[in-house]
Amino acid sequence: MFLSVFEMFKIGVGPSSSHTMGPMVAGARFLEKLRALPVPPAALKASLHGSLA
Repeated sequence: MFLSVFEMFKIGVGPSSSHTMGPMVAGARFLEKLRALPVPPAALKASLHGSLA
């Protein structure tokens, strides 16, 4: 999958959009993949590190 820098860094929410838009786009794409699965997962666990925590 090709991902452009211009897709990752756009003007977005929060005081530092470079720290919010990338994860927001990645999360939306991940959710699209989950919704496309024939059987959805029963649970999901995520850990945030660094500037996202």
